[in-house]
Parts: sequence; structure tokens; C-alpha cells
Amino acid sequence: MAKPAVVLVGADKGGVGKTTLARSLLDYFVAHSIPTRAFDTEAPKGSLKRFHPEITDVVDITSTADQMKIFDTLASSEAKITVIDIRAGQLSRTLEALRDIGFLDAAAKTQITFTVFHVLGPSIASLEEIRETADFMDDAHYILVKNFINNTTFFEWDPATYNSYFKKIKDAHEITIPKLNEMACEQVELASVPYVSFVANKTADGQNAAFSFVLRGYVRHWLGNVWAEFDRVKLTEMVEIDQPRKGAARQQA
Repeated sequence: MAKPAVVLVGADKGGVGKTTLARSLLDYFVAHSIPTRAFDTEAPKGSLKRFHPEITDVVDITSTADQMKIFDTLASSEAKITVIDIRAGQLSRTLEALRDIGFLDAAAKTQITFTVFHVLGPSIASLEEIRETADFMDDAHYILVKNFINNTTFFEWDPATYNSYFKKIKDAHEITIPKLNEMACEQVELASVPYVSFVANKTADGQNAAFSFVLRGYVRHWLGNVWAEFDRVKLTEMVEIDQPRKGAARQQA
């Protein structure tokens, strides 16, 4: 890939499962042998870094110095993809900052590949989030995410609403993150390891673990469904990455 790719994961509401999505994205890219780095904007102590400490830095996305740490290094970084997990309530402000520093102009000139995962809340109020975010999406791949990880019940789009909001956005897609078994989710949290490590029965330092066979099975099945959604919207093509070998992700899941 000749140009860097930035993947933003965010929402203007908390508790919608942004970090869950970011974690599954990191597992997906790493399983496809794509050099990836991440920035966790839940400063000063981020939850994404707890699961992916070797490739994640915690930053304050509102700080100019930390913005420089992310965006001034896009071209020089060995990582092909930069994943940014935006803290709750900061999605719109972050997009405004990206406009102000010229990042969106660079995306418009195809110097950078830009993808936004917008994790929706369960209420109709999310429509206003979409309206505000859509103004920045002219030159980005825009993916709306319904995340059922927290027993969320979503409103259904009626055709008129769908056309009103979605048809105006170029490259808009929808994906669904299914619910993970509660006990399996809890055990992965306690283990503080990536999903693929839990499935492989490995600790954070790569040693053999003693995770439940049953719970590992639930996580494997769930992660496979999540990655199938990424495959369905052709995520690797979206970020302009050639897959090094077919089925690489499935081998590690």
C-alpha cells in the first residue's frame, strides 16, 4: 500500500461498544498479517491498550501535541493501518479537528485512505449523530455499526428514514456486531488478552493458558461472525490492502 490508512472508531454517546469493535478490528488486521498500530484516546488510562499493549498508545485527541504524534507519523510509520479508538462524546469534535488540520483535504486528494466506523446508540437520537457526522464523510468510507454486545435493542429504519440519511452519504455501509455470550465476554475481560489469544488459549505473554474450552468456542464463533461482517463490506479493499494469503484470518481465529 503506497498511502497510509486511518480507521476511526467512534460515537457521540458512551456505552455503545466502541472499544469492543476496535479490539476486533485490531485482531482482524493482525490476523491478515497487516502491520497495524492503534491509538486509545481514553486518556490517561485507556481500555484498548489493556488488550493490545504492544501496538497501542494512549493519547489525548484534543491535545495538539498528541494529534501530531498520530498524524505527523502516518507516512513514516511501519504500520500500514492506524486505528484510532475515539473516546465517548469526541467523535464530532475529532472530525472537526481533522478538517482544521487538513486531514480531510488530504483524504479528498487520495493521499490518505480514511474509514469511519460510527457505532450507533439504540435510540432514534442516533439519527442526529449521523446527520452531524455525514457532513465530514464526503471522502471517507462510512460504516454504521449496530453493536448488540450490551443487550442493545435498536430501532428499525423505515424506508423513508433510510433514504433520507443513508443515500446522501457516499460509500455508506451498515454492519451488525452480534451479542457475545455474557460469561465468555466476562472471561475475556478478566484475561486482558486479545480475542484471538483467548481463542488460542494463550496468556498475554504467549504462554499456555487454562481458559474454558466452552467459552473459547463461544468467542471463536462470535469473532468469526464479526469478521464475516468485515469481509462482507470488503474492508481490506476499503483500506486498499492486498490480502497476503487467502483465509489467513480463519487460520488464527
